[in-house]
Amino acid sequence: MEYYNKIHEAVIYLRKKYDKLPQIGIILGSGLGGFCDSLGKKVEINYINIPNFPQSTVKGHAGKLIFTESFDKTIVIMQGRFHFYEGYSMKEITLPVRVFSQLGVEILIVTNSAGGINPEFSPGDFMLIKDHINLMGLNPLIGLKDNRLGPQFPSMNKAYDPYLNHLAEKVANRLKINIKKGVYVAVTGPNYETPAEVKMLRTLGGDAVGMSTVPEVIAAVHSGMKVIGISCITNIAGHMHGSEKGHESVINMANQRSPEFIKLISGIIKEVNTIENV
Repeated sequence: MEYYNKIHEAVIYLRKKYDKLPQIGIILGSGLGGFCDSLGKKVEINYINIPNFPQSTVKGHAGKLIFTESFDKTIVIMQGRFHFYEGYSMKEITLPVRVFSQLGVEILIVTNSAGGINPEFSPGDFMLIKDHINLMGLNPLIGLKDNRLGPQFPSMNKAYDPYLNHLAEKVANRLKINIKKGVYVAVTGPNYETPAEVKMLRTLGGDAVGMSTVPEVIAAVHSGMKVIGISCITNIAGHMHGSEKGHESVINMANQRSPEFIKLISGIIKEVNTIENV
């Protein structure tokens, strides 16, 4: 089936389940799904029921799409994302972002758990993403020549919206939440990085490294959305000992920081305007 038709089929299904148009979309990373527990009335839809949606296969990703009216906004939330390392194509892992766009989402908040590269970062820190480096070796726009989805050569000069970043800093300061700023490096995984690789990534200008987010951001910007990205630094990159133990520690740290994360995301949503004023 043509990619656009796959997107459209999912949109039609979701509009039958929820008839309001969401203004804000949120993608929750590993261990950060607890944000949904803080919301009021919501409509939950399992990914398995949505036409053409991949399925979450990673612990810490619930695999639900959630619609809610909270903070005087209509919001759609991915409680769990898809990763390239799971075996999905770039178009598959970014299909939900395309669906968000077709549903009416104007502002996308992407979150993730990441390994700290910057020596000034510590586990538990939050990092506002000011830019990214794509080292995944692929791009979700390759072979995509459908003007209904966006231009063939989109600019990534301001992939992370300056206004939204400024707003996030103000909210964090008001809530007395310490937030760093930095460059997020995306790699494929699923193995963690070697010490030599971490040294290289730092030399390239990276502050944190992870296995997600960048394809979603590229697709969102291509679709015309404004983006804000926030990483929870769950570990020091290059110091993971055993993949299972390492992933458990990532989830545990994200869970520990969940209350502050909920406060920060909630504060941003309360203050953000729709795209006309961004």
